[in-house]
Amino acid sequence: MGKQYDVIDGRLREFIEAQPVFFVATAPDGPGGHVNLSPKGGSGALRLLDERTLAYLDYTGSGAETVAHLRQNGRITVMWCAFQGPPNIVRVHGRGEPVFPADDRFDGLVAAFGAVPTLGVRSVIRVEADRISDSCGYGVPFMEYTGDRPTMQQWAENRGPAKLAAYQEQKNSASLDGLPALPGPFTG
Repeated sequence: MGKQYDVIDGRLREFIEAQPVFFVATAPDGPGGHVNLSPKGGSGALRLLDERTLAYLDYTGSGAETVAHLRQNGRITVMWCAFQGPPNIVRVHGRGEPVFPADDRFDGLVAAFGAVPTLGVRSVIRVEADRISDSCGYGVPFMEYTGDRPTMQQWAENRGPAKLAAYQEQKNSASLDGLPALPGPFTG
């Protein structure tokens, strides 16, 4: 049976911090447009900033739907599943915002992640929880986590900051639906 919580602490915090992957869902306003669901992860890519606030590193990717949707309406759901151990699913429904490199808060947020790779980080997604809940997770299969893929970091290193910036300008300026996503100037 699912349950709601006022804060992320204790068992919920331990569960979230132990998960190597999580998922984010966003959608544009109105009846049209594309709903987006993205897998996220990597060691150290998510931080619980306090009992109702989380942040994750938003690396350069082939699209920027989450950023565009958050800029338009701020709605986001973050979900973690137990692929090992007891079954569990935790969801945080909330209000999110992308914090870009030009924002005065960006460097402080990135510093909260410690020594994780930051080449290719195009924003930090900051989420304030409106609703925190868990559910059984009985249908989630067992899967074995064997480590982070090195591919994203290698891809970013091979391009370097200038080519990453050009890629962001080409691929991350707007969403599939034409909503504004990453603002310039592009920095890689």
